Amino acid sequence: MTDPATPAPAPAGVRIVPLTAAHWPEVRDVYARGIATGESTLESEPPDWDRFDAGKLPDHRFVAVDEDGTVLGWVAASPTSERAVYAGVVEVSVYVHPDAHGRGVGRALLTALLASTDRGGIWTVQAVVFPENRASVALHTSLGFRVVGRRERLGRAAHGPRAGTWRDVLLLERRRSRD
Repeated sequence: MTDPATPAPAPAGVRIVPLTAAHWPEVRDVYARGIATGESTLESEPPDWDRFDAGKLPDHRFVAVDEDGTVLGWVAASPTSERAVYAGVVEVSVYVHPDAHGRGVGRALLTALLASTDRGGIWTVQAVVFPENRASVALHTSLGFRVVGRRERLGRAAHGPRAGTWRDVLLLERRRSRD
């Protein structure tokens, strides 16, 4: 298991930088490509920038860019609740452009996010992943997440190859080690 306190180096020619509004057109494209597979989310389309920005914690969102500044993927954390007692619990989303799959981009993004959440006092990072998305499950578990449950028939897919079918999701979590 990788220690996220020491983020994995980004693949050669890739930088991990904070996600800003300037990245949004490419982030939206990567998000839309993930949605189109039907294996990333039950959402049917990405939100607009204002809704995305409002729902993601500014200190815990990053993009991977290549040497030309092209976005290869993104990661962001969202609060799981507005209640103060859950301020240290977030849900992570990570998406990688299909052309960058298998290059370590997702690992670099997720380790950067885990390092930032550790520094920021977040004690639990959760992920909700379709069981069929084995690459995402493997990535998360390799970085210290564990499957804590399976929610059966949580939602019906509205798009992609599984449109019309009820989907199960795995709930994974990673707890920060005690200080």
